[in-house]
Amino acid sequence: MTLDGLDRALLHALHVDGRAPFRRIAEVLGVSDQTVARRYQRLRAAGVVRVVGRTDARLLGQVDWLTRIRCVPDAAAPLAEALARRPDTSWVSLLSGGEIVCNARARLRPEREELLLGALPRSPRVLSVSAHYLLRTYVGGQVAWSGRTSALTDGQIARLRAAAGTGPTAAKAPGLPHVPGVPDVPHVPGVPDVPDVPDVLDGLDGLDGLDRALLAALAVDGRAPLAALAAASGSPETTVRRRLAALVDGGLLFFDVDVDPRPLGFEVEAFCWLTVAPGRLAAVGRAMAEHPEVGFVAATTGPSNLVAGLVCRDTGAFYDYLTQGLGELEGVVAVETAPLLRSVKRAGMIMPSSNNP
Repeated sequence: MTLDGLDRALLHALHVDGRAPFRRIAEVLGVSDQTVARRYQRLRAAGVVRVVGRTDARLLGQVDWLTRIRCVPDAAAPLAEALARRPDTSWVSLLSGGEIVCNARARLRPEREELLLGALPRSPRVLSVSAHYLLRTYVGGQVAWSGRTSALTDGQIARLRAAAGTGPTAAKAPGLPHVPGVPDVPHVPGVPDVPDVPDVLDGLDGLDGLDRALLAALAVDGRAPLAALAAASGSPETTVRRRLAALVDGGLLFFDVDVDPRPLGFEVEAFCWLTVAPGRLAAVGRAMAEHPEVGFVAATTGPSNLVAGLVCRDTGAFYDYLTQGLGELEGVVAVETAPLLRSVKRAGMIMPSSNNP
């Protein structure tokens, strides 16, 4: 899909405020709200953009884990698809060389042990498993990717921010809280199925039934209007409005805008693990957060203490970033890279194969 100037401006507006009503975005962009609504629905239907509600793991007493699994090459895809079906994984990526990288969230020690010791399959086709805490995220989650687009002017951004809120949107709601079914993945001999786990929000202290219903619905569609959220939770719109505002103001809920970088002209994605001198870790993380090639970067435990997701226009730009962007950072001791072959799950949603190269 080719994006024009209006598409790019809409994507930028959503990064400023993921729940901004189409009417407000239209006023800033100088077009009709019907035009904005049609453009958004087209982009969303094509898998170019999704707005999803996400929660702060720390405030829920949870921990985000980064897990690397090395398999024999023909076992990697079915295992990645099995991991993607788990509700506690938010993204699963298939890399070159039969490697899987995924993010999983756990809350209590028994869950952590179940994730690391019980859920991941024991098989000669799984060569190694390592899991590490995400300690500090510099880009990703609540911090948007700086390379997405710069279609809006400073004045337009200021207008959107000045009017930002959590009111109803003009988006047409899908059926909520139903999550689209996931097709069965064929079993591959020697790769055990990953068992089901309970929903990551069940039983969390401080969350009542209304909170869980809202968070579940917003994890599917962060732009779901108040009427749909009220129907999903069985509560009046006024109650939903107040609770939604409280969740956002308390920092528990934020809205993440997931954008496929390829329509923006970025054809190469890769993961990068860096070993950085401890005294320079924060400085390198903050510096990389300013690089447009970095879509995600976080400090982790493990032999490599910084992990990044790179988004580059082509292999030449990828090489230039490794030799110049990273090469000029003081304190970087070692770098390991692996091209991303397929995004199996992204922003909590299993990706159709048609949306992958």
